[in-house]
Amino acid sequence: MAGHSKWANIKHKKARQDAQKGKIFTKLGREILVAAREGGGDPNNNFRLKIAIENARAANMPNDNIQRAIQRGTGGTEGENYEELRYEGYGPGGVAIMVDIMTDNRNRTAGEVRHIFSKNGGNLGETGCVNWMFQEKGQLTISKENCNLSEDDLLMVALEAGAEDLEENEGEFVIITEPNEMETVRQALIDEGIEISEAKTNQIPQNTIEISDLEQAKKVIRLFEALEEHDDSQGVYSNFEIADSISEDDLFK
Repeated sequence: MAGHSKWANIKHKKARQDAQKGKIFTKLGREILVAAREGGGDPNNNFRLKIAIENARAANMPNDNIQRAIQRGTGGTEGENYEELRYEGYGPGGVAIMVDIMTDNRNRTAGEVRHIFSKNGGNLGETGCVNWMFQEKGQLTISKENCNLSEDDLLMVALEAGAEDLEENEGEFVIITEPNEMETVRQALIDEGIEISEAKTNQIPQNTIEISDLEQAKKVIRLFEALEEHDDSQGVYSNFEIADSISEDDLFK
């Protein structure tokens, strides 16, 4: 097992806060819109859309919102024409950072992302400058509270279905798969009566940089959070890890 990390637990808490604030609905809606636009409005024939809808329902997004996003994506109603972009750069201490974006104004977003990097001690780089440091993986998140199997049994079911690993974060298990194996593993878990709270692809760093200096850690997290909070951001990935010697209380004083 890959274990857990302090930063993963912090991100998990913040994700719950974002969901409570309703901010997550905007990102989920855009993902549904783009998935429907690219692969059609039938989730049975569009895996990306199927996952986007299930993630939206898991976040308690109203069904009317989901249907409107699908209609906008398939041209049933007029709406913004979003495009997907990825920005790459470096944060304080040379940590690698990637940002996935959905925007209806490429020039505006590029300027804003560049400003966020420079304002927070980082710098935006060229396309491909850090992408090679990451691997795309599927992630299936399961709440411990809703899991009807022991950790060992859950791992066994996942591995037999083709998963690579199981990680434990605060209050949840995360199954790691190859992207093309995610649906097979997901269906095997569902067949076992396991409720999946989120299914997505993620960019996993092949190696991490440990940050043991408190002030540098604060700067990196400020940059990471500023990028996540940008209206067009769909996901932020980095290769930093917070040293165990730094407490969560100290980080957010």
